[in-house]
Amino acid sequence: MPRLALTTNYAVAHAAKDSDVDVVAAYPITPSTPAAEKLAEFVANGEMDAEYIHVESEHSAASALVGASATGARAFTVTASQGLIYMSEVLYIASGLRLPMVLGVASRALSAPLSIWGDMHDIASLRDAGLMIYFVSSAQEAYDTVIQAFKVAEDPRVHLPAIVDYDGFVLSHVTEPVETIEREEVLKYIPKSITWNVLNPKKPISIGTVGDPDYYYEFKYQQQVAMENALKVAEEADREFERMFGRGYGIIEPYRMDDAEIAMIAYGAHAGTARVAVDKAREKGIKVGLVRLRLWRPFPSEQLKKLLEGISVVGVLDRAMALGGPLQGPVALDVGTLIATRMPDVRLVSFTIGIGQRDVRVEDLVRVAEMLDEISKGKEIPMKTIPIGLRE
Repeated sequence: MPRLALTTNYAVAHAAKDSDVDVVAAYPITPSTPAAEKLAEFVANGEMDAEYIHVESEHSAASALVGASATGARAFTVTASQGLIYMSEVLYIASGLRLPMVLGVASRALSAPLSIWGDMHDIASLRDAGLMIYFVSSAQEAYDTVIQAFKVAEDPRVHLPAIVDYDGFVLSHVTEPVETIEREEVLKYIPKSITWNVLNPKKPISIGTVGDPDYYYEFKYQQQVAMENALKVAEEADREFERMFGRGYGIIEPYRMDDAEIAMIAYGAHAGTARVAVDKAREKGIKVGLVRLRLWRPFPSEQLKKLLEGISVVGVLDRAMALGGPLQGPVALDVGTLIATRMPDVRLVSFTIGIGQRDVRVEDLVRVAEMLDEISKGKEIPMKTIPIGLRE
């Protein structure tokens, strides 16, 4: 396994190359542009036997991938921010057509005001679009997860698009050592096999036809069934990856949860900051643990419920705001639903952090642990999301 110094953007590009992607269609947007450029370099240099389609917009990039995937090609792109939003019309179509294309998303704040800095408002906008969504916390995990995403997306029990989300700048432009895998070995893990319905003149079919009221409901429900299947398939894919290559992540990752009485839930790069904060809070005698959410869609309700057994208070650290909702954290809304329906003895506190790439310091998250500890001892629960790092 060659060990390379790679940014997360480059790690994602290497993963697409090593997955023997057939078609890349891309339009540049900060902070994902270096990944698109590296893929173009691979194709131009003959290191990657793929068709690279230069398109006029992100909408066109997604459309080109739909066409490619609909003919049986392994298809990939990268994007961010407004580019992902511009793709969204087509991504709903890709999900409805059950096409297993994969996207790398270097999450970035949405305008207005204009911000090129990182948060996760872009990915949060697609939480109900019928795409699998992974959050990663390192360049190595990004590389491995792109490969795993193809495994899950192309599984006959799933056939859905997948997004591998990594923090803009905080991860996308940071260089780390990455253990890559020889293409021949990757293809033993994700062999080329067209398992989904494709356009083939030898076996003509129609796709994307009108779904009238007699059938539309059933088609949409099939996407839900596929999402439910994807949860099990993602766990299987991660276990097989670990058996073959020695690295596994699970779909949620606990840290110091064995004896925890309160817990934080985090995702993306800031989960690393949260780990340090947990250690600092433990030194103060606060029995706090951490759950890192790796797979957001489908939401791992049963796995999370098991980890939260015995926890009195849980705080969710969200990197986006669901404006106008009862809670502003999109992941907190999911956790709140789980608690309300399955774990009524657990109390939930919602936090937002790092909006517009506002600095998130260890001491900020130690204070979160202290607040959760105070609530566990009887302090009243706030009725709204608590913004961390917001100037008064």
